[in-house]
Amino acid sequence: MFIDPRGPRFGAAITTVVLALVLLTGSVWLLAVQAVVFALGALAGPRFSPYGWVFQRLVRPKLGSPGELEPEAPPRFAQAVGLAFALAGLAGYVTGVTALGVTATALALAAAFLNAAFGLCLGCEVYLLFRRSVPRRVPAPVVAGAPAGKPLFDRRTTSHKEVSA
Repeated sequence: MFIDPRGPRFGAAITTVVLALVLLTGSVWLLAVQAVVFALGALAGPRFSPYGWVFQRLVRPKLGSPGELEPEAPPRFAQAVGLAFALAGLAGYVTGVTALGVTATALALAAAFLNAAFGLCLGCEVYLLFRRSVPRRVPAPVVAGAPAGKPLFDRRTTSHKEVSA
């Protein structure tokens, strides 16, 4: 699925404000609400998070169509990373380890701000680095008469090999 790249930036702007308020007030409830927003974005996709819904219904119609679309997977992964930081922050605040709560929230705030202000989605970049570092499995083609279990090419170099019986 492809999404309007302005939607996640809009959501990041709201997230920046919410997380700044959490740091200013120490509100566990506000951080919990943001964690739910992250969870919805990670599980259902950014389009179905509350901020994505507001963007689609109220903001995008006024902006018009985007110049290009982007894959949904990187922002979805970024929402999961945000959720991890929000949960770590919640754990810190709830258990009295305020330094953990403040640090995790501040890191999430920094990432949201970079996305909102500069279009730099750190979670998306981590997703792309991970995808590039993990080799893709390419199934060996099935050829009539080829012995079972013998690949026709070396997956490490993707060079063709002759099949020997």
